Formats: sequence, C-alpha cells, structure tokens
Amino acid sequence: MVSFKTTRLNLLEETRFEKVAVSVYDDQFIASKAVAARIAEIIRNKQKSGETTVLGLATGATPVNVYKELIRLHKEEGLSFKDVVTFNLDEYYPMKPDAEQSYVTFMNEKLFNHIDIDPKNINIPDGTLKEEDVAKYCMEYEAKINSLGGLDFQILGIGRTGHIGFNEPGSAPNSGTRMVTLNDLTRRDASKDFGGKENVPTKAITMGVGSIFKAKEIVLMAWNEKKASIVKKAVEGEISSDVPATYLQLSNNVEFVLDKEAASLLTRFDTPWLVQDCDWTPQMIKKAVVWLAKEVKKPILKLTEEDYNNNGMAQLATEKGPVYNINIDIFNKIQHTITGWPGGKPNADDSQRPERANPAKKNVIVFSPHPDDDVISMGGTFIRLADQGHNVHVAYQTSGNTAVWDEEVLRFMEFASDYAKALGLDASKFENLYHDARNIFSTKKPNQVDIEEVRTIKGLIRKGEAIAGARFAGLPDENIHFQNLPFYDRTKFSKNVSFEDDIKETMELLRKVKPHQVFAAGDFADPHGTHKVCFDIIYQALKRIKAEGDEWIKDCWLWLYRGAWHEFEIHEIEMAVPLSPQEVTRKRLAIFKHQSQKDLPVFPGDDAREFWVRAEERTSETARAYDALGLANYEAIEAFIRWDF
Repeated sequence: MVSFKTTRLNLLEETRFEKVAVSVYDDQFIASKAVAARIAEIIRNKQKSGETTVLGLATGATPVNVYKELIRLHKEEGLSFKDVVTFNLDEYYPMKPDAEQSYVTFMNEKLFNHIDIDPKNINIPDGTLKEEDVAKYCMEYEAKINSLGGLDFQILGIGRTGHIGFNEPGSAPNSGTRMVTLNDLTRRDASKDFGGKENVPTKAITMGVGSIFKAKEIVLMAWNEKKASIVKKAVEGEISSDVPATYLQLSNNVEFVLDKEAASLLTRFDTPWLVQDCDWTPQMIKKAVVWLAKEVKKPILKLTEEDYNNNGMAQLATEKGPVYNINIDIFNKIQHTITGWPGGKPNADDSQRPERANPAKKNVIVFSPHPDDDVISMGGTFIRLADQGHNVHVAYQTSGNTAVWDEEVLRFMEFASDYAKALGLDASKFENLYHDARNIFSTKKPNQVDIEEVRTIKGLIRKGEAIAGARFAGLPDENIHFQNLPFYDRTKFSKNVSFEDDIKETMELLRKVKPHQVFAAGDFADPHGTHKVCFDIIYQALKRIKAEGDEWIKDCWLWLYRGAWHEFEIHEIEMAVPLSPQEVTRKRLAIFKHQSQKDLPVFPGDDAREFWVRAEERTSETARAYDALGLANYEAIEAFIRWDF
C-alpha cells in the first residue's frame, strides 16, 4: 500500500464508507509535494540497485504541481531522471505532437524540457498514426511496458465522468491500451483548450483499466470542489462501468490523494455524524438538522427523537436535547437569515438580523467579475438596495470581451460605418477595420487571441449592456465603474502574470467609496476561473487596506453571492433576500439588457439553460428549500454568506 509520510489533516482515516485508501491534505500543493517525494524515493532506491524506474504519467491540471516539485528536486537536490522511463496514459486522436493541445507539448512544457531524462525513454501514445495501424501500435505499447517489468508508479487524475486515462463510462476492468471515443462531457471540459467543443477530437488512444492495474503503485489525485462529487462516487460508490474509477476499489495498490475541497463530500467530512461522534459546534448542528429534515422530508419543527436516533444523530439528541429545543433553535437561526432589508433595516432591533441597522444609508459596492454577474446572481438584491436609498456602486472587474461572438463585432462595426456616412463623416477607417476583421475571422483558428481593436469593440459591447443593466437597477452613471482589470487580457498571452496593479486599482476604488458593504462573487465553480481570480483581488485589496489602518474598513462587511453556476447550501446561508414575483420580473429585465449573452452565450458551461433561466430557477429552488424546512413560502430567494477578511 502507498504511504506518504508527510503531514495530513488530523482527521479520521478510512471509514466503513470508503472502499479504497484515502489521504486528505490541507491543499493541493502539500499533497503534490508528498506525491513527488514518493516518486523521488522510488527513483533513488532504484538507482542504488542499478535498476530502471518506470513511471506512468498523466496530463491535465491535476499533476502540474507534482511536476513542478520534481523539477525543483532535480535542479536543487540533484534528482536525476537519466535512468527513468516514462509512459503517458493517453493522447487525443488525431493529434500532431507539436500542436498546442497535444500531450507531447504539455509534457515537454511541464516536465521533460526541465529535467535530464533521455528523450528515447519518453513514451506518449502517437496521435499521428493511420487508424488501421492503431491496434498494432497499442499492443506494442503494452508490450514495451511489460518488457521493462511494468510500471513502478502510476499517476492518475479523474475526469468528471469518472474516467481514468481516457477510459470512459462503459470501459471494462480488463481493458488494454486502445482507441476510444470520448464522452461528450469530457469533450466539453476540454473545449476551452481547443476554442470550442466542436474542435475537440472525438477519439483518443489510452492505456486501459487493465493496463493501469498492473502498476505496482497507483495514486489518483483530485483537487477542488469541482471533483468532489465524482470522488465520492469513486471512493464510496458501488463498482460500476458507469464510473470507471470505481474499478480502483479492486486493487490493493491504490491510494486516493485529495485536498480538502475534493474530499468535502466524503461521508466523514460531509455528514460525519454517520461515521463517528462529533464535536457539535453550532454550525455542525445547523448542518445536521437541515440534512435530517431533507432526509426524512419533514419541516424542521416536526422532527422527532426517533428521526434523530434512526439517522445517526442520537449523540446530538442526547448531548444537546431535547430534540424539540434543538429544532426550535435551528428554525429560529434560519428564520433570522431572511430579510427584506439587505442594507439593514433603519430604526430596528438588528440583534437578530443579518445586517446592521446603522448607518441607515450605506455605501455599497457590488463587484461583478463579468459585466453581467451582478444582475444574474444578485439582481433582485441589487435593485432592492438602490430602491431603499443606499449609495450603491457597481464595479465591473473585467471587460468580458472573450464572451462576445465575432458576428456581433461585425454588426456593430457596420452600424458605426453607416452612422458615420449618415452624418457625412469619413467612414474609411471603420470600413478598413471592418474588412480587416472579416478577413481575420474567416481564417481564425480555435483559441486565437483577437487583435486589440476587436477586443476593444467586444469590450465596448459588454460595457454598453452593463450600463443599461445598472441604470435599470437604479444607479446613476457616476456610480457605474469599469475597472477592466489588466489581468484579464494579460492572461490571454501569458499564464504567468502579476496581479499587483489589479489589487492597487481595486484598493483605489474601495478607498474612494469607503463602503460599509462589499458584495463579491463567491461562485468559484466558474469553469474559466475568472470569479476566483476576481475574488482574490478584492480579498487582497481589503486585507491590505485593513493592514494599513484605514479607519472606515472597521465598518466594512464583505458579502459573497452565487447563482451564475451554483448556489450556497441552506446551512451556509447567512442572509436570504426574498423576492416577490414582480421583483423576479424586474431582475429578468435587467439580465435581458445583456443582449450579447442572450440565447446562446459563447461559454455556456455545462448548464444548457440561458443565464436568466438559471438565475430564476436557482433562486426559486432556494425558496422551495426554505419552504420545505417549514419557513415562509417565497417566490424566490437570493442567498449570501459573510466572509471574514
């Protein structure tokens, strides 16, 4: 069994729910160093006995920090790869090795170009073969691994379909290296790298589940909450071809290495009262009672001692009971999250309210990562704050120019040219740029970065829509800010960028407004990562201002909203703003101002619904969840949590 001797979370190890060895680390960086240390240990032990080390390697974001640490060990601690042979799990088919999306390019950039490995010892499936030659090649690939004594160590990631390598649902546990057809979700997940799902190859060459099983040690790594759901299925679910990673439960040589977020849905973390005695903190009690109400499909105030005892919560009933008192306490806490006054209710007792009564009129900044996140995710609250007389500002952190169709650019350029002609002005510059843009678009490659002029036009399209939405919400023009933070365009050209000027610009705006409330996107499931980057910029700006001693920051609260991609769980919510049917309609009309994102956005993510439909259905789902717990039945609820900085 694999054993990494570095600091893990001080939490209960394997439970009766977990069918495979699992190690959980504070974060992916610590975990990656532990995996790299184990690989280094194997290499050094083999070198001492004059043997060759055979490694099975993976691609994607998951192993990147392992490779960084291996490079560091090579450069700083003399770890040599001269006697190492590597076999990669898979490659797209067809795929040229020098293509930007090829796994040859990935491995060279992330590892091989930085260590002393012999190129002859690098093996990656060949995506340039004729299709009739693939089967023979796959047999030879397996034979070469076997001739070297098999894999000493195999790194795996896990796809959201549960695939390992490119062994998609339906793969057999004894499958060998072969050509496969990629699942639609796998292709959607790869679409960003290829500039659209339509450009992602439909096939790949992959080592099989049976090939992977032959490795002496297998480590499957997974990071962040996006992987939590599939990790739970792989670790705790029944063995099934529907989730190929569950086959790993059959091996004694496997360990799952996770960060806290990827492990968050495992039973010992998500519902620990089913596994062990708990430290019943107020938040844990709230989570458990909400879970129980959902589990037995009862309102909170109707939960009985029998419900507690039959569902793993006898300890809570004994230690904190009687259960009816627990029910009343949790009901009241959830009830107190509900407020029609998101800026605080003036001249009211605020001891049981989520926001302060004073000052009655607050300075507010709503930060919107993209130009439509404000109205999509918290449009009802945004409008309510303006209606209730608060000094509301909105800050659009990025231009959002990536999410505009090329056809929209041509339409606006045609309008500008025709308008110039109608006024008797010289339209030649517009016409020249228009023809240049048409030529560029006709030969544009997937993921090709637009020229500056086109990026500017796309940004102006989003800006005009955002202004219309903010005005509709009731904001004066002087309270509408377009930060257009530099990182957004910089990351189109380089993955290594500094965020220093983004933070400073955000600090300048915060100091100008001196807000009592800051609303920021906490929806880190954004598939392109912009929400998380934008939050980190705000967070760093607030922390620096606090450290520098600005007096107003003592009265500043940071609220996080979600809604564009998923919603907070009921037990997490600290402020719930109910919306009437009329307010839902107003919110919808504000979203409609973003016409370039209507019908079919450039980056829809996994959810096929339009953004306004997602927004309405998510907030109505939250309202129904409150109703099911026995609280008031509202048309919709927008949810927030408070974040300590």
